[in-house]
Amino acid sequence: MYMNKSIEEIHEALISGKVTSQELINEALNKSHEIQEKYNAFVTILDDAKPGILTDDLLSGIPYGIKDNYSTKGILTTASSNTLKDYIPFYTATAVSNLEKHGAVAINKTVLDEFGMGATGTTGHTGAVLNPWNPSMMCAGSSAGSACAVAAGVYPYALGSDTGDSIRKPAAYCGIVGYKPTYGMISRYGLLPYASSLDTCGVLTRNVRDAAIVVDAMKGIDPHDMTSWDSSNIHLLESINGFVKGKKLCYIKELVSLDNYPHASDTLKAHLKNFMDALNKIKDSGIIVEEVSVDKKIIDATANVYNVISYAEATSNMSNLTGISFGPREKGNNYVEMMKNYRTNNFSPLIKRRFIIGSYVLQKDNKEKYFYNAQRLRRIITDAWLELFKNYDAVILPIEAGPANYVDLSKNYNEFDHELIPLHENLQAANLGGFPSIAIPDGFVNNLPVGLSLTSKPYDDENMLNIAYAIENTLGYSNQIAKEVSHE
Repeated sequence: MYMNKSIEEIHEALISGKVTSQELINEALNKSHEIQEKYNAFVTILDDAKPGILTDDLLSGIPYGIKDNYSTKGILTTASSNTLKDYIPFYTATAVSNLEKHGAVAINKTVLDEFGMGATGTTGHTGAVLNPWNPSMMCAGSSAGSACAVAAGVYPYALGSDTGDSIRKPAAYCGIVGYKPTYGMISRYGLLPYASSLDTCGVLTRNVRDAAIVVDAMKGIDPHDMTSWDSSNIHLLESINGFVKGKKLCYIKELVSLDNYPHASDTLKAHLKNFMDALNKIKDSGIIVEEVSVDKKIIDATANVYNVISYAEATSNMSNLTGISFGPREKGNNYVEMMKNYRTNNFSPLIKRRFIIGSYVLQKDNKEKYFYNAQRLRRIITDAWLELFKNYDAVILPIEAGPANYVDLSKNYNEFDHELIPLHENLQAANLGGFPSIAIPDGFVNNLPVGLSLTSKPYDDENMLNIAYAIENTLGYSNQIAKEVSHE
């Protein structure tokens, strides 16, 4: 078994002749079919995958997964939506092409929440993705299939995309690493858009070094994406040395203190205690960790600002989904009826609700009150975080209010408790500001993995990953493979 190892370990086995790329592909394909039956992680499994030429490149010959909102030439790309259930693109996303140049071998396309709009991993057109630690639980979203597959040992990494928390939250729920780089470090060309000013390509792995290796290969300026930038002077893997004495982290009192959660469940109490215990271990490694305070109004506004902007951009981005140019064409007496029937019959209720809200905030009479005000507040929120980065290398926070929720939403604890919204949604600030952010496992609550996040100033990915690597070594939860346990 090699797919449960790190990229560097697999590469060494390939170079030394202990295993061939074809054997790795066979192992990953066999595991894919096994996982599909148990957890429903994939839209497409590429049984005809072929090995490339083995080179000294660390990714050469190693299988990986692609979230199904990355365009892949000649391969079904659905964004887990009925609107694109038969769509086969004629071009490949730049991020995927860059990996192909490094000899990486795609094995499957993974399930997501429809068009990346969701946080549960349960809204894809092929059904819910189940958590490999406990199939009664969700993987979170939207990069649910990628997180599930990596955690289950199908391969060492899979691509994800992150618009609000869609890489980092599934990583935390599945006990692995999820890395969202600085906005624009990886080209979005070929990533089916949700909200263009927030969407970020990234990766899910089982350790920090693997995340650095993959993003080093994916990143780069791209003439097809005007928001991409030249990162040729950034070398993520080379920057990881583990020397972090004197680095400064802060956590936000208003998000972490139990005083702000008068109705806290035992699960929330255990999660926050686990986080504080992790901070004490981190301090022992020589990293300075301090508590800071942020205006509660800014914290409370984050989720609403994110919702207004992301729904508005989604409404605009997906106006081309009409069933006329592509997609399953619907019947109608004229093209207007055909488009109406296509969008009514093929989008899920969640997507339609978001489109309605997005259309509403963009209407002429509402734009100033909602959309433009959200943009102003986005600046205020971003500036508040940038102020923290003047004194600290990163902000460290718990991810979510606990471990994975039940797939059956009726069983979930505090899922819709208003007082928990800031804690549920704090990861969105990184997307509003374009900041790099990473999720790292930091323990278990209720026999399920939980995680913490590090978020740094833009373009400071090298420093953030090095700190993340040191914390990973301190906490000792790297390279986890999911083991099913009972939660009943």
